[in-house]
Amino acid sequence: MNQAASILPVVGAAHWPYPRHIAHRGAGKLAPENTLAAFRHGASFGYRMFEFDVKLSADGKPVLMHDATLDRTTSGAGRVDALTLGELAALDAGGWHSPAYAGEPVPTLAAIARYTRANGFHVNIEIKPVPGNECRTGAAVALDALALWQGADVPPLLSSFSEEALDAARQVAPGLPRALLLDKLPADWPARLRRLGCVALDVNHRALDAAVIAQAHADGFKVLCYTVNDAGRAAELLSWGLDGLITDAVDRLAPQP
Repeated sequence: MNQAASILPVVGAAHWPYPRHIAHRGAGKLAPENTLAAFRHGASFGYRMFEFDVKLSADGKPVLMHDATLDRTTSGAGRVDALTLGELAALDAGGWHSPAYAGEPVPTLAAIARYTRANGFHVNIEIKPVPGNECRTGAAVALDALALWQGADVPPLLSSFSEEALDAARQVAPGLPRALLLDKLPADWPARLRRLGCVALDVNHRALDAAVIAQAHADGFKVLCYTVNDAGRAAELLSWGLDGLITDAVDRLAPQP
């Protein structure tokens, strides 16, 4: 086991240090998603935990980006992993959203670590591999997260839809807590979480009800869900004991600890 992993705070059912409200991609509707500007905007509404997507550049550096291609959220085009970190740094990742954010750069995972740790914020890193790069991305992001959050009171929570990426993260950084992302709940979801050594289920909120949350808790798992923007639905989920609610509506859903 990696020595640094062995001294990380243990996160699980008995110790869950994360806030219940989590800003999706920073404040990814009100500001350009997955940028430092979005994080700062989310923080201005009292949010203290941020979910964001990470993939690798051509030279293996973790950067924040949701899509496999650059076209939607930057001034570039084509595959994210076709450009080096230096080439990605030259792109505009804010102008697509609105003129106020023109010139916003593509942030590195290192930049996010500096900002969140300096301000006492928590993070949920979604490992979002470009197709075909699952294992390499999972291992690289986990190793960098291990180094960047070394000595932190609360480790980053890793999540992914890719079981291959999560398994690679588990192998290189077993001490970092993990959550399996699912859009729908297969019958064997508890077995999948156990196989990957996950501490939490992170699922589309439409797949959740009180019974599923109760089952997860009985099996020793925490439950997060995405992406909840309706206040009534948020209140219902939280009343069932939901542990983490990921939302775009940072300006309308007041965060709870």
